[in-house]
Amino acid sequence: MADKYTRRKFLGTVGAAVAIDAAAGAVHAAERQKSERIRIVGIACSPRKGKTTAASLKVCLDAAAQVDPRIEVELIELAGMKIDGSLAGGLDLPPGQKDDFSELIPKCSDPKVAGIIIGTPVYFCNMTSLCKAFLDRCIAFRKNNFALANKVAGVLAVGAARNGGQEITIQSVQAALLCQEMIIVGDARPGARIGAAVWNDGSDDVTKDEFGMASAKNLGRRVAEVALKIAAVR
Repeated sequence: MADKYTRRKFLGTVGAAVAIDAAAGAVHAAERQKSERIRIVGIACSPRKGKTTAASLKVCLDAAAQVDPRIEVELIELAGMKIDGSLAGGLDLPPGQKDDFSELIPKCSDPKVAGIIIGTPVYFCNMTSLCKAFLDRCIAFRKNNFALANKVAGVLAVGAARNGGQEITIQSVQAALLCQEMIIVGDARPGARIGAAVWNDGSDDVTKDEFGMASAKNLGRRVAEVALKIAAVR
C-alpha cells in the first residue's frame, strides 16, 4: 500500500508540474504575442501626391491602427517616383538611369509587414499606369521566393462617380495580388464587399463620401484583424 501510495503521489506531483509548465508556457507565448508588433502599409498609386487616394488610404490605415496597439502603419505614395513597368520583362535600365522601385522592395518584403493596402484612382474603369507598373515590377517578389506570400492584401479605388468603375478596378488589382500568393480580403461587416469604393465628387474632399469612408474604415479594420490572426498562429 505504501508503495502504491508513493507512486500515486509521485505521478500526481509530476502531472501538476507538467500542468504548471504548460500554463507558464502559454502565458509566455501570450506575452510574446502581445509584445510583437506588425506593420500595415498603404501604397497610394496616384500621380497626384497627397490627394484623394492618399487621403482615403490614411482613413484605412487609421482604422487599422485602432484595432490593436501592436499595429504600426505607414503610407507610401508613388507620386513622383519613376517606376518603369517594362523592366518586368527582364530588361535593364540604361546606364546612368535610376529607377525608384528598388526603394520599395525592402519596405514591402519586410517580415514585419503583415498587410498591404493598395489604393488607386480609377482611370477608364481600371487602375492607373503607375499602379500597373508597380504591380508588374512586383514580379521581383515572385522571383525572391514569393516574398509577399501570406501577407494580407486589401484594395481601395477612388472614382469620379459613385459607380465609376471602382469594383472593376479593385478586382483587377486583386488578380495581380493573387499571383503573389497574398491573402485577399474585402471590407469588413456590415458591408462585406470586395474592397473600399470611394467617390471623389470633383471637390477632392473624399471625406464627404460617407459610404466611401465607411468602406475604407472597414477595409483597414479587416486587413488588421486578419493579419493579427495569421500572426497569432505563426
